[in-house]
Amino acid sequence: MLEEAVDPDARWLSAVLHGAFFLLLGSSLARFLIRHSGSAQLPWITALSVVLAVLYVLGPGRDLRPAPRARLPRHTWLCAVVTVWVVLVVLAPSFAWCAVPLFYTGLRTLRPRAAIGLLTLLVILVVVAQLELSGRFDPDLVFAPPAVAAIATGVFIRMERQSARQRRLIDDLIRTRRELAASERREGMLAERQRLSMEIHDTLAQGLSSQQMLLQAAARIWATDPVKAHAHVRTAESIAEHNLTEARRFVHDLAPADLAGAGGLDEALRALAARESGDRLTVRVHIDDGSRSPRLPDRVQSALLRIAQGALANVREHSGATTAALTLTLLDDQAVLDVADDGRGFDAAGPSDTAAGPPGTAAGVRGHGLPAMRARVGQLGGTLTIESAPGEGAVLSAAIPLETPS
Repeated sequence: MLEEAVDPDARWLSAVLHGAFFLLLGSSLARFLIRHSGSAQLPWITALSVVLAVLYVLGPGRDLRPAPRARLPRHTWLCAVVTVWVVLVVLAPSFAWCAVPLFYTGLRTLRPRAAIGLLTLLVILVVVAQLELSGRFDPDLVFAPPAVAAIATGVFIRMERQSARQRRLIDDLIRTRRELAASERREGMLAERQRLSMEIHDTLAQGLSSQQMLLQAAARIWATDPVKAHAHVRTAESIAEHNLTEARRFVHDLAPADLAGAGGLDEALRALAARESGDRLTVRVHIDDGSRSPRLPDRVQSALLRIAQGALANVREHSGATTAALTLTLLDDQAVLDVADDGRGFDAAGPSDTAAGPPGTAAGVRGHGLPAMRARVGQLGGTLTIESAPGEGAVLSAAIPLETPS
């Protein structure tokens, strides 16, 4: 069968069965030649033995090739082999032993019911042939062939069922692995989409929002205070230039542009504070590293900078604060970033804490503020806390654990 071409064990079993058949056929012919050398049936027995051998060769040869057109169909081939064998057994009962490999051939070729019917016919012929050879009734000759056939059938059926179960298990495993791979790809795509949305929100969207506010302010005072209006335009131009740098960096490797230099997170926070500071808001930076100056992982630096950007964007747009402070505290086991402002504050325990931002946030317009910060901190195993009350400003604190050196 075709599985013999890909299963080494099946090919090995097939080779053993074919070898056993030809060995039994040869020994039966030799026995007849020795005991009946002068018999008139000798030419017929020899010719039928050769025909049976040729037919049997056609069967295995077909099973190991994918193109069956030049070979006999399986059922036709098996019928021809059994017919020639039956004629041989009728003429020379010693050929009955060739039925043993035919048992397995029938089981492997036919459906179970048809195979059992063929085995019954073979067993009956074997029993009759053996009784004829012995010339007397022998219980062993009557019951041994059916017992051997029953054992062979039981073993074969068990092997086939076990093989079928293994194939089903393998198919299930392959299907499960494909489903798992597809699920991981989907989860990866969703995670990447979420990451990209947060990156865009914390860079381009916030920059565009700042430019819009500055240009609107410039338009309102363009006629009355052109000097201040031009200052707003220049600030918007500076933010646009920085946004362009962020966009290019975003396309290249999604790393914050402020971290591209050699100054690290300290300088990035100071550059951010300088950009956010203006007529209405002053941002101060304080670094408390305890004179240790540890090197933070790139992921931690990027997350803390993005959180600072998002927090200052909320302060600028919603809090009405005049001053804000960025405090970076580097401990042995964690890095803590605090963003404090003196704005109007809000109820941190109320619905605003679970929404995108403080009161005044337009529903459906800004939806990535606090959730994006929490997602960034959560991906690194940290925590994000907010302390605020109406009229008392707000303090946002992000703590990210650090791996301690072994």
